[in-house]
Amino acid sequence: MPYVNVGRENSGDIDLYYEDHGSGKPVVLIHGFPLNGASWEKQTLPLLNAGLRVITYDRRGFGNSSKPTIGYDYDTFAADLNKIMTKLELREAALVGFSMGTGEVARYISTYGADRVRKAVFIGPIPPFLLKTEDNPNGVDRSLFDGIQKAIIADRPAFFTEFFKNFYNLDVMDPARISPQAVQAAWNVAVGAGAKATLDCVPTWLTDFRKDIPRITVPSLIIQGDADRILPYPLTGPLFAKALKGSRLVTIKDGPHCVIWTHADKVNPELLEFVR
Repeated sequence: MPYVNVGRENSGDIDLYYEDHGSGKPVVLIHGFPLNGASWEKQTLPLLNAGLRVITYDRRGFGNSSKPTIGYDYDTFAADLNKIMTKLELREAALVGFSMGTGEVARYISTYGADRVRKAVFIGPIPPFLLKTEDNPNGVDRSLFDGIQKAIIADRPAFFTEFFKNFYNLDVMDPARISPQAVQAAWNVAVGAGAKATLDCVPTWLTDFRKDIPRITVPSLIIQGDADRILPYPLTGPLFAKALKGSRLVTIKDGPHCVIWTHADKVNPELLEFVR
């Protein structure tokens, strides 16, 4: 399996697992919490069939990548992505993030510029800023995130069972869009992630991306379900689209957070049209 080294912790290397398939212009798919690169299954084949080169990788702490106890912040995540971009010598790439992965896209372009990037896609975005503060009074109270961390510490597998109910809106979702087996597969991936990684990713959801947004100068597409229970739609997609000059927002009616699986039939045409 191919890996990119992104550092060390004590005596061990920190390596990111990646997959690199197809030819043509590159599309880098950056997964969400608590999944891995394989979570892009429903997008990978259509992109390959469209004649594009598709790169996925597992964020540190998740999937087949190393599981260090350090580096869970967006500056480090963006640096990890930069190692992938430079190692594979990617140019004219489309960066496509889902959920937590949208933070990598925003921080990478803000920090490293767009020399290697031609387009950006944000699906179920975490920007611009979730936390309730004096200058963001409509945000989410910090106590919610503290409660999530307490639940992870108390019983991480049980937390993921509850988390995925809202990840896919299972109580109202058409069973044809998400099977019990698909939910179980996602749970299996989640519990295989590093315990410290799972816990330490939660505070990263409170990252303020408002200063990053003006530095995103490439054509950008934002896709989000209007029934997103993980990253509330009114606080994310519409506000992000308003702040990101020249972007286009596609709203998926009744879409949950993980629209890349439940509503791939709606996401994929928009994604393909934009990145081709």
